[in-house]
Amino acid sequence: MARPAQQLPSSSLADIAFMVLIFFLLVSTMDQEMGLQRRLPPMPDPNQKTDDVQIKRRNIMVVRINDADRLLAGGVPMDVSMLKEKAKEFLLNPMNDENLPEKEDKVIEGFGSYPISKGVISLQNTRGTSYNAYLKVQNELVKAVNEIRDEFALANFGKIYLKLDEDRQRIVRDAIPQNISEADPKDTGRK
Repeated sequence: MARPAQQLPSSSLADIAFMVLIFFLLVSTMDQEMGLQRRLPPMPDPNQKTDDVQIKRRNIMVVRINDADRLLAGGVPMDVSMLKEKAKEFLLNPMNDENLPEKEDKVIEGFGSYPISKGVISLQNTRGTSYNAYLKVQNELVKAVNEIRDEFALANFGKIYLKLDEDRQRIVRDAIPQNISEADPKDTGRK
């Protein structure tokens, strides 16, 4: 009578496979997402009338990035590191300069009357603009708005914007709107 062949014990094989799986899950890194956290506006109603809104020239600051990633803000060439301060000065217009945006007194529910800037930042880039340069400019513009919101929140509520409750955050957003407009990229014909 033949003896049955010896078999390897396989009871611990599932445990080893599980430990190897856990090891690779802990050690491996996932690609981090890059980009902008923006919510796109809802699609307009197809039956909606489109009215051309005329904005005074003094209320618009054009920020251009060309194919070589050079920045022009308000017609002045500058480095990206200076853009935040330029945008803050434009949006705040602390000295009521006639070349900077107008302010309009509006009543904010739960706060009262407040002079709101009519300033709009128009971001324009070309198809040759690098994504990295585009992101840097976007980040500086958003930082400018966030710093203005934090200053307003500290002065009126004693906390920065993100630490406020939802009602007060709405008040800050109403007082300091983020008016950044993006035009479609232009094709400069560069290859």
